[in-house]
Amino acid sequence: MSIRLTTLSSCAGCAAKLPQAKLAQVLRDLPGIADERLLVGASTSDDAAVYQLNAEQALVQTVDFFTPIVDDPFLYGQIAATNSLSDVYAMGGRPLTAMNLLGLPDEVELDIAHTILRGGAEKVQEAGCLLAGGHSIRIPEPVYGLSVTGLVHPGRVLTNAGGRAGDILVLTKPLGTGIITTALKREKGTLELEAAATRSMCTLNTPGAVIAERGLVRATTDITGFGLLGHLGSLCRSSGVSAVIHAAQVPALHPGVMELIAGGCVPGGTKNNLAHAESFTDFANATPDMRYFLADAQTSGGLLLCVPPQNLDETMAILAEQNTLCRTVIGKLTAPAAKAILVEV
Repeated sequence: MSIRLTTLSSCAGCAAKLPQAKLAQVLRDLPGIADERLLVGASTSDDAAVYQLNAEQALVQTVDFFTPIVDDPFLYGQIAATNSLSDVYAMGGRPLTAMNLLGLPDEVELDIAHTILRGGAEKVQEAGCLLAGGHSIRIPEPVYGLSVTGLVHPGRVLTNAGGRAGDILVLTKPLGTGIITTALKREKGTLELEAAATRSMCTLNTPGAVIAERGLVRATTDITGFGLLGHLGSLCRSSGVSAVIHAAQVPALHPGVMELIAGGCVPGGTKNNLAHAESFTDFANATPDMRYFLADAQTSGGLLLCVPPQNLDETMAILAEQNTLCRTVIGKLTAPAAKAILVEV
């Protein structure tokens, strides 16, 4: 391969998102939509929109794309597709059709573009989804992702607004993709770190659909560019609750993640996330490195499940059957407090 894809972009993966504070400004004063068929729109900052078709079916619609997170074009395609499909699973749905979104600068060879699309197509096929076409443009930095449509039962939709005080927070993927991929871009990472990150980013969040269909959780979100704190903060606001996070129980993709943070391998997206999270998070005695870890901008991260205590054992059993990368209790939802999130060390 003649080009390192990550050198063509100013920021990588989901860290390319607009920061939450800036996004709020962009979206301000846009007209609201009042239609009883739109079960989930933009108001709750959810992962996807949901539109009811009939008593048994609702469409889940999402779109997601980002700049290269790795240099391998096939892996880049797989990661971007996995990330796009995740939004449907986070709403409790199953992907039905997908459309490619591809933007490339002129210097990217056509064979590389083909390989990116092939990686995405194989991941779409793994999800049991149909790739139905797409759109491509010429732009200064490469981007790739999918527009995905899924199906969900209207009574089984999972949103950011469903969490209740007492729900247990369960995470299905360890954190650290932003830290690791930043280290790799700076040529400071190892093959072991790279393998841990790519395995996580290429793992589909299919358990979201299974758990939703069995009615085991009240709310779910996937952890991507805004980090654990950013996505949990949105869930707390939409649900009218607060949360306690046990920092020592939050898993890392590799023991070396904290060493990388100490060495300064922190992406700009993670720094933006932490600056935003400080307004709604009580960090207590958490170290600066731990704060960066909890705010790390994830690419194709795991699901954060809000599980009623009586459903925890069954939920954990399903996660084990589905071979999730982790199934870790990291805290719980609580009654509303002065800060949305309390980090206990």
